[in-house]
This record gives sequence, structure tokens and C-alpha cells, in this order.
Amino acid sequence: MSQSRRQFLNTLAVSAGAAVLSEAARAEQNAGPYPLSCNQYSWITFYARDGKDWGKDLDASLAEFASTGLKAYEPAFNTAAEVPELLPVLKKYQLAMPSVYVNTSLHEAAEASKSIESVLAIAEALKPVDTKIIVTNPNPIQWGSDKNKTDGQLTEQAGNLDKLGAELRKRGMALAYHTHDVELRAAAREFHHMLLATDPKNVSLCLDVHWVYRGSGNSEVALFDIVKLYGKRIAELHLRQSKGGIWQETFTEGDIDYPKLAQMLDSMGVKPHLVLEQCLEKTSPKTMDGVQAHKEDLVYVKKVFGV
Repeated sequence: MSQSRRQFLNTLAVSAGAAVLSEAARAEQNAGPYPLSCNQYSWITFYARDGKDWGKDLDASLAEFASTGLKAYEPAFNTAAEVPELLPVLKKYQLAMPSVYVNTSLHEAAEASKSIESVLAIAEALKPVDTKIIVTNPNPIQWGSDKNKTDGQLTEQAGNLDKLGAELRKRGMALAYHTHDVELRAAAREFHHMLLATDPKNVSLCLDVHWVYRGSGNSEVALFDIVKLYGKRIAELHLRQSKGGIWQETFTEGDIDYPKLAQMLDSMGVKPHLVLEQCLEKTSPKTMDGVQAHKEDLVYVKKVFGV
């Protein structure tokens, strides 16, 4: 029996709707699970260069942040008490917070116990905003020191990292291990042990691309080898670029081949949360303010990652 005109038009409408949904689903998949974020530390460095304090007037600071077109923010928390101070400002400027950065000290048992308790309290405070990723870079023996942790301390730290990750997983959150350059010293023993001695279900990787590059002696070979080894564990990327080893004002073409990195991750089926962290150092160029710089960052991120 032939279809009526109405049935035929309904069929066309459903098919067209499915096609639109399919396109939308593909776009969402390409964009990754969360909106592009920016870490607060990059803004701290821009503000400090201009003699300003990012945290002094959070409302004014986040107003500038939102004016760039950024839709998500990755702050750092030391205590749970800091969380409720931030939430109303995020709501005012309609900023999401898919991820946060927390400080921990995990290589000594007594300190680790306090750190785990603190992070879990922060996790509880974050429930109203549905944060999904907690990033941590366990403290070194001493910031700025060349002293490395002992094997015993590395074993202690890995155990505590796994324990923290397991507890966060119970709360519907993922723990992402982050590094600076310190962890890449001595054959990258600290970096590798944290990943090899923890359960991937409990501990994922926040790949801070430039710190791995710099910590390996400005080596793309080492960076891309790490992606080959641990790419499936990458839950988040911190994005920063340099030219001639010096951090630039904007995330753009430079020392690190980000299109190649994006292609590698795509071939693995890995869609990490993307977080801009284009920070300044003493030798960085000075040609624009933080608002203009971050507007330009968005253009290159879209070009490379499609978001």
C-alpha cells in the first residue's frame, strides 16, 4: 500500500531530523566531552606583569576572562573553603568548571593523609557545579631544589595517588596526574612510576604539553614518545607554546607541533579536556594584554583542535 502524503512528509522530517542530530553528534564528539577551559595561572602571570593581582577582585577579573569568549574556567584550590567564594561569580558570568587544580603532598604518609582529606573535602564542595576532573601535581621535595625523591617516597606517593583516585572515582570524578619539569629528571623515574604503579581506572593523565617538552630538554621526540606510551590515559591537556624555548603571549605556531599532537590523539580515539595555560615568564614578549592574548588563543585552538 502506498504512503499517504502526510506519512511521506513525516518520513522526510524524521530523516532530516536524524541527519541534523547526526551532524550535531559529530560536532560534539569533535569538541570533546567538555567546553574549552583556561587555567587561572595564565591570567595570574598576565596580571602580575601589569602590576595587578588576579585574586584581589575576582568579579572584575572573571568579567575580563568572560569577555574573551572563554566559557569554562580551571581554578586552583588549596582548601574547600575557597570553593563557595568562587561559585556565585562563575554563575554570574555563566562560566563552567569541568576541572580544577588542587595541591597535594603525597610522598610522606602523614602529609599524604592530610592532603587526601583536603582534596576529598574540595570534591564534596564542588558537587553543585558538577566538576568531573581533579588535576594534581604532587609536591616535590622542595620547589626549586634539585633533590629527587627516594624510591621509598615514590612508592608511597604512587600508593597515595591511587588511593585518592579511587576515592574520587566513587564520587563520579576522575583524578588526573600533572607534572612540571621536576618529574622528568633522572630518566623520568617519578613520572613513569606514577603511571606504571597506579590503576588507569583511578589515575589518568593531565598532559602539560610544554612542561613535558621542557623537562625533556626541549624534545618533541620525548613528548611524542610519552603520548605513544600513555596516550590512552590522557584525560586533559594543558596547552602552552614557546618559540626558541621561550613562552609566548599567545598559543600559536611555535616549537611544539600541536597539529601533530592533535592528529596522534585523534588516531587513538582520545578526546581530552582542553585547557589553555599560555603563561608568561620573564623573557616572554610584551605586546598585548591578557584579554587580547586569550582572544587570539581561541583562534588557534579552533584551527588545531576544531573547538
